[in-house]
Amino acid sequence: MERRSPLITHVSWGRMVVEGLGEGKDFKLYPGGGRPWDWDESGTRHQPGIQPADVRELLDHGSQVIILSRGMRLVLETCPETLDLLREEGVEVYVEETTAAVRRYNALAATTPVGGLFHSTC
Repeated sequence: MERRSPLITHVSWGRMVVEGLGEGKDFKLYPGGGRPWDWDESGTRHQPGIQPADVRELLDHGSQVIILSRGMRLVLETCPETLDLLREEGVEVYVEETTAAVRRYNALAATTPVGGLFHSTC
């Protein structure tokens, strides 16, 4: 049986609620689960943005589509190397404002092995 990605049941400035994971600010989600996204693990900052190491975990859990949120005010960037890695892996990727990213992710979660990185502030 395919492992479904957990749904995001609430998103607002600085707060997200994820099915089975509870409440937090930023999340890494993937088929079968997820966890809080700690930027310090990979050295992520708003610029240059989401690092290849941030998405590696999503790929390792079987994500075939990946949603990268840019924050509520589109401040979070994505390193070109991150997008290169996803292209090399043949993964479909969407980079969007957080509420749009959550909508797309939730719509895909029922039918697709989707992963995502979600930033709930700037």
